[in-house]
Amino acid sequence: MTFRFDLPNRIALFPLAGAVLMPRSRLPLHIFEPRYLQMVEDVLKTDHRLIGMIQPEGENLAAIGNAGRIVAYSETDDGRLMISLKAVSRFRQSDAEQGFTPYLTTEPDWTPFQRDMSGSEHDPALDRPKLFHLLERYMKSHDLSTDWGAAADAEDELLINSLSMMLPFSPGDKQALLESPTLADRRELLFGLVEFALRSGDSEETMQ
Repeated sequence: MTFRFDLPNRIALFPLAGAVLMPRSRLPLHIFEPRYLQMVEDVLKTDHRLIGMIQPEGENLAAIGNAGRIVAYSETDDGRLMISLKAVSRFRQSDAEQGFTPYLTTEPDWTPFQRDMSGSEHDPALDRPKLFHLLERYMKSHDLSTDWGAAADAEDELLINSLSMMLPFSPGDKQALLESPTLADRRELLFGLVEFALRSGDSEETMQ
């Protein structure tokens, strides 16, 4: 994966609980707060067009986020923005601050996540029949639906990362999925979270 820009030494941050951007994935966002409208306007003037997606943790921010490049942009009649971010690289932050802008910025450390800039990962150990069996039970228990045809055709990375972003896990669980070093690690954690949710649901039904 190559880009026509250098990774910057400072990026804008968009803290949003429950919203994580997995490596090489895309995330649609609806922007309406004035400070973040300003953020998008400022970011679009840069060569890199990167926004750091990061989750709040109490009164602070998570240590690790993922920077996405604005690859789609549209404006509604009432001035709101619809954008889409394409993941470029995760980063570690420790100095988020609000300076001359109404939004937070940070000096990201890109070095732990150089693999993010490479091609897609594959997971030969992925047991798709088991995953789809678990997902079917999970979706039913949470009154959710999915496009099973698209899921069956998806490559390993797209499937695991999409599920990690879309399933209604807690912010902490989503953060753990984001921080998983490899696709195989993320898949193992995803299986564990789904299985735990199913066991918890079975226990609740037994107690009623």
